[in-house]
Amino acid sequence: QVQLVESGGGLVQPGGSLRLSCAASGFTFSNYVMSWYRQAPGKERELVAMIPAVGGRAIYADSVKGRFTISRDNAKSTVSLQMNSLKPEDTAVYYCNARRITPYWGQGTQVTVTS
Repeated sequence: QVQLVESGGGLVQPGGSLRLSCAASGFTFSNYVMSWYRQAPGKERELVAMIPAVGGRAIYADSVKGRFTISRDNAKSTVSLQMNSLKPEDTAVYYCNARRITPYWGQGTQVTVTS
């Protein structure tokens, strides 16, 4: 049974930091491209960051470049998103995604950036 379980969301002030984690199970993690998406109220889900299965460079949405860093640990089947210098516009539900052929999704974790 495939599972992607996100954690680490919460409430933070502008300029603050959060680290999201996604624990994967039920598939061969190292074979999958891993991504973080987000969806703000009233908006479409958008790609935030993606990291290849093995090697290669991560890619980021322009809106988060220089502030967010995606990383993965294939030995632990986890992918993380370090978010720094958070802005109110980063407020959204963040979803972990695994993709090879069929995409898998986590349940999402809320990130709220407000003063």
